[in-house]
Amino acid sequence: MTILTFESYLDHLASESSRFRAVLAGCDPSAPVPSCPGWTAADLLWHLAEVQWFWGRIVSDRPAGPDALVHPERPSSYDELLVAFDSSAAALLKALRSTDPADEAWTWAPEQTTGFTFRRQAHEALMHRLDAEQTAGDVTPLDATLAVDGVHECLAVMYGGCPPWGRFTPGPHHVRFDLTDVDVSLWVSLGRFTGTDPDGGVERDEPDLSVVEDPHVEPAAVVSATAAVMDAWLWERSPVSEVEIVGDPAALEHLHGILGQGIN
Repeated sequence: MTILTFESYLDHLASESSRFRAVLAGCDPSAPVPSCPGWTAADLLWHLAEVQWFWGRIVSDRPAGPDALVHPERPSSYDELLVAFDSSAAALLKALRSTDPADEAWTWAPEQTTGFTFRRQAHEALMHRLDAEQTAGDVTPLDATLAVDGVHECLAVMYGGCPPWGRFTPGPHHVRFDLTDVDVSLWVSLGRFTGTDPDGGVERDEPDLSVVEDPHVEPAAVVSATAAVMDAWLWERSPVSEVEIVGDPAALEHLHGILGQGIN
């Protein structure tokens, strides 16, 4: 219901990256980024330039992972940062256009295909475009179709998405996310994630969620907003005052415990 075509992801990646670049080109390099405390416009520009460089190389070098990559040095001037971003954005789009989304490729997620990068980088560009606009004080609407998919990806992959070494154990509560402008609802099961992280052997036991099909039960809590507001709120780019949250106090405490962990 929420997954777009790979061609659509490419179109969104191109348009969101172009808007990001255009906004920051006319921005004071030292302007603070409201959604990223401690960052300036120059830091934001370099961040997405480096991210798109990285994933362009991952797709081009598939199925090799990132271990042998030598990361570029940050340019010293703002004009050079803009040039670096142009190069990174063009290389990522070229790499994705030349691959089958089913091709094997390294990712940090359980899904090990280039298709993961099509989707993830479209949403990466969307959120950082919003960051750029908030920095410049010139915010434009988020595409509703992309935002619906963004809500699903955020819940299913960024907050959910159990790795193979862990286990999700559902609890008694379900939460429904209503996207009010597009008549779409997404459901999650609240539970716990447990497992031993192979990277360091750390034991994990923490609140978690999993996206599920409509369980045909009464939700313990309901979160309502337009698709764009919900997507931005889940990424901490929109205030909670723009979202309606109602339900069982225990379920809401569990949900806030999960969302409060943030996204790395």
